[in-house]
Amino acid sequence: MELLEIKNLNKSYGNKEVLKDINLKISNGKIVGLLGKNGVGKTTLIKLINDLLTPTSGEIFVEGKTIGVESKKVIAYLPERTYLNKQMKVSEVINYFEDFYDNFNSEKAKKLLKDLNLDINENLSKMSKGMQEKVQLVLVMSRNADLYILDEPLGGVDPATRDYILDTILNNFNENASVIISTHLIADIEKILDEVIFIDKGKIILHSDSDELRTKENGSIDEIFRRKFKC
Repeated sequence: MELLEIKNLNKSYGNKEVLKDINLKISNGKIVGLLGKNGVGKTTLIKLINDLLTPTSGEIFVEGKTIGVESKKVIAYLPERTYLNKQMKVSEVINYFEDFYDNFNSEKAKKLLKDLNLDINENLSKMSKGMQEKVQLVLVMSRNADLYILDEPLGGVDPATRDYILDTILNNFNENASVIISTHLIADIEKILDEVIFIDKGKIILHSDSDELRTKENGSIDEIFRRKFKC
C-alpha cells in the first residue's frame, strides 16, 4: 500500500483547468521535490491532498483511505503563507498545537525554537515574516506525522538558515514517513531529495528517482529543471 496515491485527478475553476489527469504514487521513507514554475498547479495539488479544495474529478488516498478527517491526523502541512494568530505568543501557539494534535511533541518544538534563537515568550506580531515562518515550520516538524507537506519552506529565510531548516527536515521525521517539498529554490534542496516531480501547465511531466535522473540527463536537478522549463 502506498503512503499517497492519486488517481486521475482533475481540478478546474469554471472553464479554467488547473490540474489535468494527475496520477501519482509516493511510498514511505521518501523526500520528494514538487518542482515547477509559479502558477502551474503546485499549491492547488497540495491543497487538494490536504482536503482544503474539492477535486473536479479523481481520487486521493492516504494510507489507502480517502482524504478527510483521518488523513488530516497523519499529514503535517506547512502552507506557503503564515496562518498563525499574530496576537498569540509562541508559547500559546505551542499549547494550542499540543491540545489539537495527539502527535505533537512540545519538547521537540521548544528545542527547535531554541536552536533557531526564537523567543518562546515573544508575541508573533512582533516577529518578522521570516521569524514567523520559522515558528510555523517548527510546529509542523514537531508533529510525529506520516506525511509532511511543505509549501515553499525556504522562501523567507537567509542561506545560512536554509541549511539549518534542511537539517531540521532531515532529522525530524521518522524513517517510515515521507516529505513533499514544493519550492523554486531547487539548488538549495536537491541534495536531500530522493525523488523529483516536475509539474507544468497542470500536468506531471516527470516523476523520477533523483540519482537516476542526474545520471540519465548528466546534470544537477537544478540544471535539468532549467533545460526543461527554458523560457
